[in-house]
Amino acid sequence: MLFTDSIAALSSGHLPSGVAIIRISGPNVRFAIETISGSLPKPRLAHYGPLHASDGRRIDQALTLFFPGPNSFTGEDCGEFQVHGGRAVVATLLTEISGLPGFRQAEAGEFTRRAFLNGKIDLLEAEALADLVNAETEAQRQFAVLNSGGVQSELYLGWRKRLIHARAMIEAEMDFADEADVPGSVSSQVWRDVGLLIEEIQRHIDSYGKAEMIRDGFDVVILGAPNAGKSSLLNSLLRREAAIVTDEAGTTRDLVEAVLDLDGLKVRITDTAGLREPAGKVEAIGIERARERAKGADLVVLLEDMSSPGEELDVPSGIRTVRVGNKLDLATGPAADRYAATISTKSGEGIDSLLKMISEMAGEAVGQRGDVLPSRLRHVELLQEASGYLGSALTTQNSLLELKAENLRLASDRIGKLSGAVDVEDLLDVIFSQFCIGK
Repeated sequence: MLFTDSIAALSSGHLPSGVAIIRISGPNVRFAIETISGSLPKPRLAHYGPLHASDGRRIDQALTLFFPGPNSFTGEDCGEFQVHGGRAVVATLLTEISGLPGFRQAEAGEFTRRAFLNGKIDLLEAEALADLVNAETEAQRQFAVLNSGGVQSELYLGWRKRLIHARAMIEAEMDFADEADVPGSVSSQVWRDVGLLIEEIQRHIDSYGKAEMIRDGFDVVILGAPNAGKSSLLNSLLRREAAIVTDEAGTTRDLVEAVLDLDGLKVRITDTAGLREPAGKVEAIGIERARERAKGADLVVLLEDMSSPGEELDVPSGIRTVRVGNKLDLATGPAADRYAATISTKSGEGIDSLLKMISEMAGEAVGQRGDVLPSRLRHVELLQEASGYLGSALTTQNSLLELKAENLRLASDRIGKLSGAVDVEDLLDVIFSQFCIGK
């Protein structure tokens, strides 16, 4: 796709920094590099030298690189200025570039958007790049790298090819129904494969929860009675003071959330208000929030005071729950037998074992990290639509081959939209606005 304007942006993050990278792309890149650095470097070879403003002032001594299109990230001429990362240096250089003919500041995600529109990457790979930039844990990084390498695209492309083939066979049966070289067994083979494809798509959709856990975190909620030590447990797991701890019952009134990185997995830990009846008006609101938060958890840690267990607490049904005994240093008798883990937030005993247990449960929930998973809700929605059309194609009467073929076409289009093979213009602004400027 031919763009008439050129774009520029700081691509290396917050200032000040040791080095700042200013990226440019578009038809005027060669002119900009020659004007500011004095010459055009050999492609993909760094040139070290002075950069000058239009009035002859030296801006900085820097590295300059040139990447001619179409062999560049965006598919058009690209360039980089690697300067010292001072705010004044970067501001001056960006001002000089913006003052050149045809240049403007890039919008969020515009470099990646141009790469997509120029056919350098598909939409799935673009989304994976966004995940890679935002990755905070090793599992998130691995997930993003896997998808940016095209495994998602290959899976969906394979499904789409099978649907196109199925549709071609059905339409051939419609057009040449009287010909001897179009056997009726072709149709039965096609619908058998469509049935298998529905099963494959549904299994893929069902794995979305694992992708959510990798991206958003394995969700752990701590429940318990007042003074069971929930806030102390949160602080112990984090090894820092994230929640207020006092001897007064009902100190925690609202949700306190923090994030851990356990063996490369993001784990969200939420401290909640102590569950008890009756409670004051404000505390009652906190208790209700605690119960609602627990309903959406991947794991509930039900914390009890081993020295004074108290009444049995209600926990949300259907949520995996582990009972943990606290105040091991004060407990007497064989009460530990009823707990999956016993700890003392005061001495720290058992905390490492509990962390290991949570980490193992998170890893078990996520499954193998090399699996191909739907990484966005839009993927799930399009796949559900495709599966629905395939189901309709199977259940439509065999005499209505035109309708069956049309359902195959609609299913193929939905899968094509995943990678951008079918028009997705209405989605582009939403997708690329999530990128940082400079990417």
